[in-house]
Amino acid sequence: MHVHVVEDRGWTVVIVRGVVDVASAPELLQTLQEVQFGGSGRILVDLDQVELLDSYGIGVLVDAHKRARSHDSRLVVLVTRERLRHVLERAGLDAMLQLVAEADEVLAPGDPSTPADTDDGADR
Repeated sequence: MHVHVVEDRGWTVVIVRGVVDVASAPELLQTLQEVQFGGSGRILVDLDQVELLDSYGIGVLVDAHKRARSHDSRLVVLVTRERLRHVLERAGLDAMLQLVAEADEVLAPGDPSTPADTDDGADR
């Protein structure tokens, strides 16, 4: 598993690749804790490139969701793979987490929780 963190339009995006299982879930947990305790109020967990998410990975997402709620912040999960979405739905996480199929559903300038577009023309 590989985890990469970027900032995008006022959101902290945690990009996860590979297999999230008992061996790798602690790394994802640590990254999410660092981001959340570091003051990020809006976090998008991008699971687009995740091949497998086992019960340990699901537990990490539940833990991050609880932390977000207790800190009055947002946690959104990007899930484009139908099989992975099915796993999350079977675990009942679709009722707990905000699952989106496209990052622009939350990153778009029209999102009411995203600050107004302040593009100064500089390349990023």
